[in-house]
Amino acid sequence: SGGASCPSLLLEPQRSNLALHSEYFGNSVWFKGNASVVDNAAISPEGVQNAAKLVESTSSSTHYIRSGFFNTTDGSTLTTSLFVKAGERTEIVLYENAYTGHFVYADLVAESVTTNGVDADIEPLENGWFRIYIIDDAFPSTRWQIRLGKDGSTDYQGDGTSGAYIYGFQVENQASYPTSYIPTYGTSQTRSGDSCYLQSANVHSSSAGTIFFEVGDYDTNTSASGFNKILVFDEVNTTSLDNVIYFEEYAGNNTILIRKGGSTLLQSTPNYQDLRGSKVAIKWSSEGAKVFIDGVLNNSYVGDASLDIQYFGFDNPYNGQIISTIKMNQLAGF
Repeated sequence: SGGASCPSLLLEPQRSNLALHSEYFGNSVWFKGNASVVDNAAISPEGVQNAAKLVESTSSSTHYIRSGFFNTTDGSTLTTSLFVKAGERTEIVLYENAYTGHFVYADLVAESVTTNGVDADIEPLENGWFRIYIIDDAFPSTRWQIRLGKDGSTDYQGDGTSGAYIYGFQVENQASYPTSYIPTYGTSQTRSGDSCYLQSANVHSSSAGTIFFEVGDYDTNTSASGFNKILVFDEVNTTSLDNVIYFEEYAGNNTILIRKGGSTLLQSTPNYQDLRGSKVAIKWSSEGAKVFIDGVLNNSYVGDASLDIQYFGFDNPYNGQIISTIKMNQLAGF
């Protein structure tokens, strides 16, 4: 990123887009109700002319297109998102057609949303585009309508030519927030979980140092058979459980561990706690080690805790698979 802003790295969990045609709204899998679709009508957020225009009919009715049913896990969390841009119509709705009446009604001029029964929001992008998303419990019969709106209503007299632009419909099962767009071309697509590792003799070669990080939100690991080492500083390799400092998550709780020579030198206390939103500092040297949480000393060790750190990484699993991901609001090493 430019200027004085801090650069960032987006690492995301494995996710699937269940929508069969996320860009091709003219396809027959999208039922047209008093509306038509003009594909490739505008430049999308991708920078390609592959955004569609949803055009109202001349009827006095609701103007929409409707997806088919999705194979979702009953009772799980479902996140549905759509990129939208104003045309002659500046209001657009994602309506859940699962006998719940849940919806998000987006006003693209006010850049605001009205919701019913769900968590939802709108995110501004470049060139007049927005991304709206809706987070709700999944039902086996879940399907979606994309509706045009006018003057706060989706039931109005259309003129046959007015509409708004749409792109990138995404349905993520067992997901508590939207991730980056996964295009589909007739079949569901899955993006593998991201990971990032740095191997260098200069990561922390002085055998002593301090790590500071602020923990953001993360997906809770509910199905892996073990723990997730989310943040790892390691002397040996990226998977070693010895000569290592790591921050891990399991079932929504966290621990901080420093291990050397086959022994645990220090573990945060209580051993497992929810550290979302916490500021953590870990200090180590040949004289000992300390962990601070939100500016308060949490635990300490006296003795040789020197580690010559040469491996650093995110999302490194062991005894299980990567289920959770984490947002680090800040991360610095000294």
